[in-house]
Amino acid sequence: MATRRTFIRGLAVTATGTAIAGCSSGGSSSGGSGGGDGSDGSASGDGSGDGSSGDGGGSSGGGSEWTQTSTVEMTDSLAFEPKKIQVEAGTTVTFDNVGSIGHTVTAYEDKIPDGASYFASGGFDSLQAAKDGYSNGMKGNIPKGESYEVTLETTGTYEYYCIPHEMNGMVGQIKVV
Repeated sequence: MATRRTFIRGLAVTATGTAIAGCSSGGSSSGGSGGGDGSDGSASGDGSGDGSSGDGGGSSGGGSEWTQTSTVEMTDSLAFEPKKIQVEAGTTVTFDNVGSIGHTVTAYEDKIPDGASYFASGGFDSLQAAKDGYSNGMKGNIPKGESYEVTLETTGTYEYYCIPHEMNGMVGQIKVV
């Protein structure tokens, strides 16, 4: 016969297990409140991405595979989808904000091909200018339903991120061939 204390202990174990499972979801939450609005401008932008450049050439955005597309979605899951794309030189890449919160597209200055033009939403010509602009009035923010485009002429791999959501892993890569 279960006592009240045994019953309550069982509830606590179940609640703890559920809380732990929720913490290990890998950041794939789709709620609009995850991550805030980034108005504190605290992202480091130090270019510390992993620099991997797998050559899978497949059509999936995960792992080391490259998706052949010229459109990247910015989502409420604080992700660029797909995360890794491959395009031909001269292609215009479009970043569509399909979520309900704002995002930026900001190239890591030291992680673009030699001789390539720097790019960032808001038209900034350097990483520091993009970070400063965002922290002073959210310049470069792409609101829900809007998009940003960049044409990439120089071959090589470009790495970029979202200023307010970098710490949440909102980073991406473009391989131009």
